Amino acid sequence: MRIALDAMGTDAHPSPDVAGAVMAAKLFDDTIILVGDEQIIQNELAKHDITGLSIEIQHASEVVTMSDKPNEVLRGKKHSSMHVGTQMVANGEADALVTAGNTGAALAISMFSIKRIEGVKRPAITAVGKIAGNLVTIVDVGANTDTKLEWLQQFAQMGNVYAQQVLQINSPRVGLLANGSEDSKGDQLVRDAHPVFKGMPINFVGNVEPRDIFIGNVDVIVTDGYVGNILLKTFEATMSSVGTVLRNELTADWRSKLGAWLLRPYLRRGFRQLDPTQYGGAPLLGLNGIVIITHGGATAEVIRDSIGQAREAIQANVIEKTVHGLAQLNQESAE
Repeated sequence: MRIALDAMGTDAHPSPDVAGAVMAAKLFDDTIILVGDEQIIQNELAKHDITGLSIEIQHASEVVTMSDKPNEVLRGKKHSSMHVGTQMVANGEADALVTAGNTGAALAISMFSIKRIEGVKRPAITAVGKIAGNLVTIVDVGANTDTKLEWLQQFAQMGNVYAQQVLQINSPRVGLLANGSEDSKGDQLVRDAHPVFKGMPINFVGNVEPRDIFIGNVDVIVTDGYVGNILLKTFEATMSSVGTVLRNELTADWRSKLGAWLLRPYLRRGFRQLDPTQYGGAPLLGLNGIVIITHGGATAEVIRDSIGQAREAIQANVIEKTVHGLAQLNQESAE
């Protein structure tokens, strides 16, 4: 496989990007193409032993920053690492792209360069995380704030295909995110979607609440991008706040420090089970190519895991499976 990595993506680029790429090249024995300023990348690679590794560099003279507006980046910065990386996927020079850069820009550039799968109304940013031992997929978490019923149907089908083919979940349980499990709960869009989802070729388990994520009642959660983004950010903020509170309390005096020392391995294991970033990044479903987006603060380990996630999508032939799944949805809808 040939996987392109936006080496200028993270907030601390290119250090974690390059380190993660080296880790991935050692682990997976695939070709990793580092996209970005060639001299900067070479200087960073010199800090690592890359003997025998298949690592290439594709020069890109510009960088998309987190403050750049997607529409402006789409028209400008044509020589950015993000533009060059997506074009490599579009041209078949790379099998996938991984980036920790500006999410909005990545979505806009990917839609322009790689384009959507035929029939897909809107791509979706899809969060995948292992929560308390369960792999959970949330579609959409930010690409579409105002969503139509037809889009939600496609989100459900694309999320179902991804969970089944990439995450290897047999008959994924698909739920609609709502403020209650009753059929009558939710906003107008959710209430309209509920009976439609019942007739879809998926394992629909009805409305689900955020608590269902933590108790293993659902594998794929479908929602609009506005609600999904708030859900994801609330979860991340909660985990961060809990960590801060525990850290402060466990270092308050010598007794708490002693207790913290004794509990440290167990606390680490517990937090690892609730870390939404441990699986990797967020695939952009609905594109005619594989793009994985992770967060700007990604560590080398997260970059490595995101590359692994891209590999899984390539191996599962997720694009072809998505095309087939959407065709099945369209056929049954017509009937």
